[in-house]
Amino acid sequence: MQLKKASILVIDDDPDVLTAVRLLLRPQVKEIVVEKNPDSIPAHLKRQAFDLILLDMNFASSINTGNEGIFWLKEIKRLKSEAAVVMITAYGDIDLAIRSLKEGAYDFVVKPWHNEKLLATLQEAISEKGKESPASASGQNVAGMGPELIGESGPMQDIFYKIKKVAPTDANILILGENGTGKELIAKAIHQHSLRANQPFIKVDVGALTESLFESELFGHKKGAFTDAREERMGRFEAAHKGTIFLDEIGNISLQQQAKLLSVLQNRQVIRVGSNTAIDIDVRLLCATNVSLADLASDARFRKDLIYRINTVEIVVPPLRRRGNDVILLARHYIQVYANKYLKPQLDLTAKAIEKLKNYAFPGNVRELQYAIERAVIMAEDKALDAKDILFSPIEAAPAPAALPNATNLEELEKATIIRVLEKHNGVMTKAAKELGITRTALYRRLGKYEL
Repeated sequence: MQLKKASILVIDDDPDVLTAVRLLLRPQVKEIVVEKNPDSIPAHLKRQAFDLILLDMNFASSINTGNEGIFWLKEIKRLKSEAAVVMITAYGDIDLAIRSLKEGAYDFVVKPWHNEKLLATLQEAISEKGKESPASASGQNVAGMGPELIGESGPMQDIFYKIKKVAPTDANILILGENGTGKELIAKAIHQHSLRANQPFIKVDVGALTESLFESELFGHKKGAFTDAREERMGRFEAAHKGTIFLDEIGNISLQQQAKLLSVLQNRQVIRVGSNTAIDIDVRLLCATNVSLADLASDARFRKDLIYRINTVEIVVPPLRRRGNDVILLARHYIQVYANKYLKPQLDLTAKAIEKLKNYAFPGNVRELQYAIERAVIMAEDKALDAKDILFSPIEAAPAPAALPNATNLEELEKATIIRVLEKHNGVMTKAAKELGITRTALYRRLGKYEL
């Protein structure tokens, strides 16, 4: 069906939205009906059949569910309307909007929208009415979003769909997940599917930057600004101008660093160290951390105003142990990669190898699987990898070291204590340094000293 022949019902309690949609759609469709009160939806559906319903996710109504859009979507389905439903949502409700796809919505649009994009979405919904929704279809047709970012599990399909929806926007995105889950791959996929794809993608491991290097690395410096500043240097934010900057391990930066970062994000300007001249920047910000959002928000060491600034949209990457058969999909992918790299014949997995992979918890996630498969391919002597060929990382499996009660060497005691505290805090340097009673800089020096 063509949009010109469609009858559309729009439900939103914001009169400005209704006016804007009416003006946009009136010349584009056969009939448009707008409604401010969602309680009137059953009456509208009783009076006439609509081809498409544009439904807001949030209403100031008496329905105390916290997700009125989902409630009314279910009501529309219960009333057996054959209309395709497209949800209207804000950035902060994208997780809820993705849930609406599982409840039967065809798609969703994010406010504020581009008119051309909205019209294209509505035309697609009208054309595909009655067919499978994009979310459910994607599980059958989409294995991933790149050569390494692959997966067929439900959690990964949700992430792929979210990337598809948020990538073309300039929304700041916070990527959460355990170490080794592929947060950087998610960031790269967002950039590659964005309108900035042909511009720079700049990654910075901000958790590894010392206080003295933080400003220089991110914002640049003038020649002579400090002892080692032998020449003028552009910072990473300037290098990412018109493109994307990815700040990894954002949860580990200090309050002082947070204040400097917040100022740059608010003003959209950087000032190089040693200069008084502000430089305008246009960047899309992506951040990642292995600290949960709840821990980040509840800990006095991280500013809430910065959390809001970096967390317009949140993507939580599931650990490998929660991705079902993806472990086998990824294992076969890495077998092919390393068989080609090391000039080995094409290999497969025996039934026992598959069972071993499925039964392992992978505390090191995809990174641990990748290294295990690389070792197995290098050592392989048969045409298939067996369970005995797959050895998991002793680093991940090793228990916390004892405190060496019989040791008298102070360096041995110090090294053991540092390892134990780091493992206790899952490698979060700030927390480990705090418990040890030293600065993060001092902790980094000791890590170098003991080659940890």
